[in-house]
Amino acid sequence: MNKYKGKKFIASYSGGKDSTLAIHRAIKQGMEPIELVTTYNTDRKQSWFHGISKQLLDNISKEIQIPIILMETTGEQYTLNFEAYLRAAKEKGAEVCVFGDIDLEEHLKWCTDRCVAAGIKAYFPLWKEARKDMVYEFIDSGFKTMITVVDTSRLSEDFIGKILTKQVAAEIERVGADICGENGEYHSFAFDGPLFKNPVKFKTGDVIHHDKYVIMPIL
Repeated sequence: MNKYKGKKFIASYSGGKDSTLAIHRAIKQGMEPIELVTTYNTDRKQSWFHGISKQLLDNISKEIQIPIILMETTGEQYTLNFEAYLRAAKEKGAEVCVFGDIDLEEHLKWCTDRCVAAGIKAYFPLWKEARKDMVYEFIDSGFKTMITVVDTSRLSEDFIGKILTKQVAAEIERVGADICGENGEYHSFAFDGPLFKNPVKFKTGDVIHHDKYVIMPIL
């Protein structure tokens, strides 16, 4: 959106493909990144939702050459702490917060409400776009991402650890799951592409089974 060209922004960064693509688009549109924020679960000692460690986040920050701020929080204080972070970012000069959500209305409302409370604009570069087009854009742009979490009630365990290619995306779609994983079918870890100076070095741990989820730890 041209109205945000030249604006300084922060972004909600999970480490996954959607937030990565949203940040990439914002930069291509002429926006200036100040920093990224990753919410960090103080109980589990890893990032919320995608399970990335502090050390790995530091490595990502070095490769994308954008500071990554950890917002450490419990679930109970999540909303208050996120708003406090947004206010602090505004004081640093941030005018816009970028999010990678696609079409979940409750996510749009929650993120927008937090930004309104902090006096900052919320921007959703991927909002309401065709999901297959976005997945293909991500891949064609040269990004690489590994599937690290699978909800086995929606998608086969066989997809864990796979690199998201057009062939893998087609297989996900063929079995009736959301190609973007927007409903929680899978989460991914983006480790290479045009945002990265070099590919992020990482190792994978032993696969973990937890309730209906299969998790590939990223170390």
